[in-house]
Amino acid sequence: MGTSEAVLQVFCGAVPRLCSTDSCFSKCDPIFSSKYQLKCRKRRVSRYMQLLSCSGMQRSRIGNYRFRGIGSDLFGNMTVGDSWIQSCKCQQAGSISGATTEDENGTWFLDSAKKLNTINNMVNAPNALEFQDVQQLKQEKEGLPPNGTNGTVRDAFHKISVDSLEDEAWDLLRESMVYYCGSPVGTIAAKDPTSSNVLNYDQVFIRDFIPSGIAFLLKGEYDIVRNFILHTLQLQSWEKTMDCHSPGQGLMPASFKVRTVPLDGDESATEEVLDPDFGEAAIGRVAPVDSGLWWIILLRAYGKCSGDLSVQERVDVQTGIKMILRLCLADGFDMFPTLLVTDGSCMIDRRMGIHGHPLEIQSLFYSALLCAREMLAPEDGSVDLIRALNNRLVALSFHIREYYWVDLKKLNEIYRYKTEEYSYDAVNKFNIYPDQISSWLVEWMPNKGGYLIGNLQPAHMDFRFFSLGNLWSVISSIATTDQSHAILDLIESKWGDLVADMPFKICYPALEGQEWQIITGSDPKNTPWSYHNAGSWPTLLWQLTVASIKMNRPEIAAKAVEVAEKRISRDKWPEYYDTKRGRFIGKQARLFQTWSIAGYLVAKLLLADPSKAKILTTEEDSELVNAFSCMISANPRRKRGRKDLKQTYIV
Repeated sequence: MGTSEAVLQVFCGAVPRLCSTDSCFSKCDPIFSSKYQLKCRKRRVSRYMQLLSCSGMQRSRIGNYRFRGIGSDLFGNMTVGDSWIQSCKCQQAGSISGATTEDENGTWFLDSAKKLNTINNMVNAPNALEFQDVQQLKQEKEGLPPNGTNGTVRDAFHKISVDSLEDEAWDLLRESMVYYCGSPVGTIAAKDPTSSNVLNYDQVFIRDFIPSGIAFLLKGEYDIVRNFILHTLQLQSWEKTMDCHSPGQGLMPASFKVRTVPLDGDESATEEVLDPDFGEAAIGRVAPVDSGLWWIILLRAYGKCSGDLSVQERVDVQTGIKMILRLCLADGFDMFPTLLVTDGSCMIDRRMGIHGHPLEIQSLFYSALLCAREMLAPEDGSVDLIRALNNRLVALSFHIREYYWVDLKKLNEIYRYKTEEYSYDAVNKFNIYPDQISSWLVEWMPNKGGYLIGNLQPAHMDFRFFSLGNLWSVISSIATTDQSHAILDLIESKWGDLVADMPFKICYPALEGQEWQIITGSDPKNTPWSYHNAGSWPTLLWQLTVASIKMNRPEIAAKAVEVAEKRISRDKWPEYYDTKRGRFIGKQARLFQTWSIAGYLVAKLLLADPSKAKILTTEEDSELVNAFSCMISANPRRKRGRKDLKQTYIV
């Protein structure tokens, strides 16, 4: 048949489905257990067709995709490469021969366990047609005008396009899964077939897995998240040293990799081990401060979504929570309740001038404290820790709300600051010089709206808008209700700057010129409007969605998702986008970036069921609000001296 007819036939569902009498396809049951193993024998169909032959296979690569056996959408005109098997203390796996599954007419055979999904599986085929081309062929066949005047047909095609986009994303997410001892334990950072330099993108990153884990939770697939939580917990206690120095106990790794090593005493046998990286091998050798915070947030989400509280109640998990808290709450020289960190210790993991007290870390810190307090078992050994945790929550929320917030009114107040004030009642506590207010900010700040600045230190306010920090401030309630709405107001007002052609700017604006040279060290990867220097990151869609739903404004996230859907699949799910409006795929962006895929899926799942966002959001309790009110009344800016409180909070 001709190409047009073939495409139409596939698109309309008029293609034969494979219903083999082999054991692996018997009964054509549409529901298969993921525990089943695929065992098929080779056979010939029409001219030279082979089916996959394997034993105990978990994953096999098919072109730019991987065939996972039972439940795959289609075999397609793609060649099966070498397979590999991960198992614990097992013999090394052999390879399997390649196979194709296209008959002489070019019609694809389908596993009857799945629905037909052509766009999903054609996206990387050499001669794949764009959805618009298929739509046009469909219209021509039905005698419709090229631009389509039938709204019902247009809506139907749009729904099919979106559905197939989600199916494609799920396929890619599952293909990124990493197995340890036969069980899924995470997802790799990216599986880009166009890149020969893997670096560490083949590892499971703690922060990168969070959207993947949330997606699996929302889908009801809890095992991978449970395994991830428990295996990373085991890595927490590993010895970690760099140049004879070890960080404090409780540090979680940035990433880990499953490695196959020879078994001691038996060269013919192998075993799998988890190889963590705590920053010793990372670019810049920076320890990941956010890993432990994300781990606590995911642990709470797992319990709320699955209903399985036995994990967080385990003794080893309770110990892990306490170790992270003690590391974060340890006394130091700092006068502020915010966490002091180095540059590159969070999502922005390269030098970008965020050392000090970056908002992203503070919002995650606050969220993790609330989550930990909710999960900690009441026992004598936890009393002092919970007291310190409560004290920090009050002080941290006051500090962020009072000193990080800027809107047009506050900006004008800073503009009129007096400097060199020495007193307990100083207005300009941090000796901020008004000349720090950049000309871009004066023009950029809308009349309605505001945001939390990126960093605050003595004589320094970083006025850049950092998206993750602001969005998670809304989610965690470290921002007040009014401030949270104002942040979303600003996003709507500055849509062309923060979303434009691809959501979402990681920060705004970019460092340029001499400022870029000094602050980044002339980093060739963080050039203006690229990567961490105001690049556009699709993974931020899920945080935007959670924040929008929490404030009962889901239309903001829905609009951003619609923008992303126009091109993210066609662009092969890049890690980030470049240029001021996000028009170019990032110059060094990895394709098929897992958290870009997972971020989109989480956004879609939450918009379909907004009530599920509660597994991530935290609300301020009345006790904390009362303590905060007492704190404001005792603020030295208003009145100096200690005031007796009904409940003491050390600040």
